[in-house]
Amino acid sequence: MRYMIVALCVLVAGCDTVRSTTDRVYGGDKTPGDAEPTAVEETVEPEPIPATAAGWVGAKTTIAGLGDPTTPGRWLETPLVDTEFTGRVVVPRTGAQAYITLVPASGPEGGGSRLSLDAMRALLLPFDELVELEVYSN
Repeated sequence: MRYMIVALCVLVAGCDTVRSTTDRVYGGDKTPGDAEPTAVEETVEPEPIPATAAGWVGAKTTIAGLGDPTTPGRWLETPLVDTEFTGRVVVPRTGAQAYITLVPASGPEGGGSRLSLDAMRALLLPFDELVELEVYSN
């Protein structure tokens, strides 16, 4: 019975339909003459970042806890920023630091912030504590 299954797999693998499908899926061996023409992609320049997103000099301090664990990525929702950009976050207690996307949040500038699960892992922080953070814009 085992030999029949192996023989069947060998016969099916040799079939032109199976080979052409796997060639399309995995790229296959193509010669330069057989290559399909590709469309030329236009480069789209990103929108310029507003001058208000230039940031600040020095560190701003905030207290952060765990944000929505179902939202992927490495981000910090904070009222310290008005536009989304990447900044450096440092944990003064341990010295751990990471570059994180700073996302604006509603509330007063002294209000609390929320860290993503991935950002908490990058900063080696416990998930169940509030932590003091220093946020740098550059």
